[in-house]
Amino acid sequence: MTSANPPYTTKQWILASKPLGAPILEGPDATFKLQTTTLPSLNEGQVLCKVRYFSNDTGLRNFIQSSVAPERFYVPTVPLGSPMRSGIIAEVVESASPNFKTGDLVMDFHLGIWSELVILDAANCQPLAPLPGDLPLTHYLGAFGASGIAAYGGLYFAAEAKPEHTIVISAAAGATGSMAIQIAVKLLGAKRVIGIAGSDEKCAWVRDQLGAHECINYKSPTFVQDLKAVTPDEVDVYFDNVGGSVLDAMLTRMKRFGTVAVCGAVSSYNSGEPMALSNWFEVISMRINIRGFIMLDYMEKIPTILGELIGAAADGRIKLQDGETVVEAPIEDQPRVWMQLFSGQNQGKLLTKLIV
Repeated sequence: MTSANPPYTTKQWILASKPLGAPILEGPDATFKLQTTTLPSLNEGQVLCKVRYFSNDTGLRNFIQSSVAPERFYVPTVPLGSPMRSGIIAEVVESASPNFKTGDLVMDFHLGIWSELVILDAANCQPLAPLPGDLPLTHYLGAFGASGIAAYGGLYFAAEAKPEHTIVISAAAGATGSMAIQIAVKLLGAKRVIGIAGSDEKCAWVRDQLGAHECINYKSPTFVQDLKAVTPDEVDVYFDNVGGSVLDAMLTRMKRFGTVAVCGAVSSYNSGEPMALSNWFEVISMRINIRGFIMLDYMEKIPTILGELIGAAADGRIKLQDGETVVEAPIEDQPRVWMQLFSGQNQGKLLTKLIV
């Protein structure tokens, strides 16, 4: 990054090829290309920012290639030749807005880009207030960002979960799943909360640190039997982050008129094949309600949601220790860091701390 005098130049990743399967990180067919770009001068109401952190989310995979037609997607997708998008925390370097000054820290949920420097519309920037107990501001991209809001909204509004319910949450050691576990246990007070994760170590963390009553490993050869054993009274609410074979197994454990709240389908994001469900008739036989949702559905409720989540963290009901995986990396490594999500290398929220 060079910035002796405006105009500024910056390295940034652009979408060079839309992947049909897993993104390709090297070679002539690489999904992303690193380029150096000269930024334009600021317009009134804009800020120039130096990126401190990138938010790494599995859902970004659908921004670059999805089975959903672009006009039906819930946010604009990334066109070929355009910078890759993600949530960011950034520091204001120059401001053409009365609302921000040099040195301010700001966040943008999903309109930031994989770039060392970014120009943002001040109207889309959220100023970052200090968090209680000296909690790191990075939680604004996870527990107090899209992950926490999706977890809360999915349980309370999409699933209409109740204290008397048995709730199962997949990807329970991930950013959204780990918050959903704690919200279900500590805030909702659900009768029984069961996590599904990808290793015995992660399951132990979900049980011992997050408070789940049970957690089972979907990679175990006895997963289907284990699932049946931990749900003897069947399941009222399934919070689905993964789709695929886990969803297929869960359909056989749902109560009549139970609810599946669908937050994601990460098992299929890098697959060129359609999702196959052999137990789909369970939806009819048990009259299961399947409800898709996104965090943006609850924008008007965000102040209330964040007030409750931050308050619960401040008084110790929700624990955020070990709930982030922060990787320090230069801009050149950002695609590789993001791809760690799809091999389960993170515990909780995966963030890139950008080093220059």
